[in-house]
Amino acid sequence: MPTNGNDKKVSVLIEGSSEAKKPEPEKIELAIDKEALKKFKLIAVAYSHVEREWFPNEQSYLAEVEVEQRAAEVIKEIEKLGIKAKGYPGDQYFLTNLLVDRPDLVLNLVDTLKGRDALQTSIPAALELANVPYTGAEMQGLVIGNDRHLIKQLLIAYQIPTPQFQYIRYAGTKIQETLKPPLIVKLNESGGSVGIDNHAVKETLKEAEKKVDEMIGVYKVGVIVEQFIGGPEFTVVVYDDKTKKHVFMGEKIFRTKPDGKHYFTSIESYDDSKAYKYRKVPEEIASKIAKLAVRAFNGLRHKDYAKFDIRYDEESGTPYFTDCNPNTAFGPDKGLPLTEVIGLHGIKFEDILASLRFPSFNFLLKAIR
Repeated sequence: MPTNGNDKKVSVLIEGSSEAKKPEPEKIELAIDKEALKKFKLIAVAYSHVEREWFPNEQSYLAEVEVEQRAAEVIKEIEKLGIKAKGYPGDQYFLTNLLVDRPDLVLNLVDTLKGRDALQTSIPAALELANVPYTGAEMQGLVIGNDRHLIKQLLIAYQIPTPQFQYIRYAGTKIQETLKPPLIVKLNESGGSVGIDNHAVKETLKEAEKKVDEMIGVYKVGVIVEQFIGGPEFTVVVYDDKTKKHVFMGEKIFRTKPDGKHYFTSIESYDDSKAYKYRKVPEEIASKIAKLAVRAFNGLRHKDYAKFDIRYDEESGTPYFTDCNPNTAFGPDKGLPLTEVIGLHGIKFEDILASLRFPSFNFLLKAIR
């Protein structure tokens, strides 16, 4: 079973004592090749080039504009490792600039091109064409990860629980009566919580249908209507250091219910640093989720790292996978889910960065020389 760093919930009796003592949590060590790090001359940090006119509203624009600052923070962390790093916006000059500088590796933080999530596959396509090594998901993984409908179909195929849902492409479409409220409406092609406001969870089919029409009208893409699971929400990070797929997870403890009825992460909560905090997941639940998370990571063609959102139905004991994010927001900011969750298990961002695909340095070096 993949390690997840959670404290064991089993007590060990001390001979001659009625008291129980918890064992020390397993120490997680990532594969870091310090000698390989010394051989890097330049690492490129690719990030989304964002302009307001490319986005349908202020909400979706603000969700993406932060990536440039995050890229600058990652560059500083790389330089702390003694490696030169440089940022490259994902614009029309991206590939030309890379071919001039010839970095040893591209750390890919690009979420959108020209404001469209679906175009993010252009980055790994260009890098493959130029034979430049890069981190994160390849083209297939990004195609899958940007399509919630496809994700759900694959989860079902791999026998990974996901809530009942309906994919709707056109306004005016009726929601199937087999879908029982409460229901949550999500954009099919957008990552994060874009489109999921404080009133995203609906109590009736009529209310959900109205929300569907509004979202299709604004964003011009299909939506997923999903049965809302009211149990605890877990953030699960799978990280592959090329020797092992490590699984880290945390339970979100929400401060308030955005709509007064349900706990969930809305786009408005991004502005509230105290919207939720994390705590460790009980071992009996974590062990069940870890196996499914690795299966999902492999089946959805993720690579290096990814984040999964899971709602846990306490009555049936079923962990429902609701979303996945290949190339999830990557950076040292402790407000980022990946960084918070790995930190919960004693792992520093600098260790994740230092082990990110670096064990295969010799292979990467041959590929670009």
